[in-house]
Amino acid sequence: MNYQGDLNPSSFKFSHSNFTGGIIFRKPISPLLTIRAGVNIGTITASDQWNRDYLQQRNLNFTTTVKEAYAGLELNVFDLSTKRFTPYVYGGIAVFHFNPWTRDRAGAKTYLKPLSTEGQGLPQYPAQQPYQLTQLAIPFGGGLKFAISEDLAIGIEFSQRKTFTDYLDDVSSIYVDRSVLLQAKGAKAVELAFRESEIPTGRQQFPAHGDQRGTPSEMDWYYFFGVTMEFKLQSLGGLFRNNRSVPSQRCPTRF
Repeated sequence: MNYQGDLNPSSFKFSHSNFTGGIIFRKPISPLLTIRAGVNIGTITASDQWNRDYLQQRNLNFTTTVKEAYAGLELNVFDLSTKRFTPYVYGGIAVFHFNPWTRDRAGAKTYLKPLSTEGQGLPQYPAQQPYQLTQLAIPFGGGLKFAISEDLAIGIEFSQRKTFTDYLDDVSSIYVDRSVLLQAKGAKAVELAFRESEIPTGRQQFPAHGDQRGTPSEMDWYYFFGVTMEFKLQSLGGLFRNNRSVPSQRCPTRF
């Protein structure tokens, strides 16, 4: 799992990705069309230390756990009951929760939203609205599924999530006046809003109100790439049967 945003402007960058787990439920409604729903949980982390050269001096970083649930439709190119593999695409709607945090100079974990690092929610800056930690996204993606047996398939899948927030990383627009932020939110907010001073070669003076901190015109994305294993739920019944009769002869299945 990874993301695209102010601290990782490059699309589909797999370095510094993190492990994600999830469960998908599929219900076929025709040979090629399937209703699917699922839940996923994973971690996004990014840092200006890994960013483009001219952004490294900004020295911001964040981590967040992303929890999501989604539902949608999946379209297969082939009927997997008659073919050994099929490409597929899907799309739907998702709801996800995030809560970005970082570590301060002393190494203490600190959540960023309450600090209003860009003046969100302060009466002096009505245009800087607070962001919600639970939001909607548009999930879509595709992959390949391979039939191993009648009840088991494996696959690879790439999925994207278009969000409607620019604050997955708590970075979006501008620096606000230091004295206003200090009075409203305290010294910790000032420290974590501007971290260039932690670099010996960086600016030591807090930027002026209105100086660019992020890119508000671009919403953040997150995405997954992984392996799936699919089995029919009715096939689980055989695992719990205690059949003491003489087993019947079965022809081996060829793969």
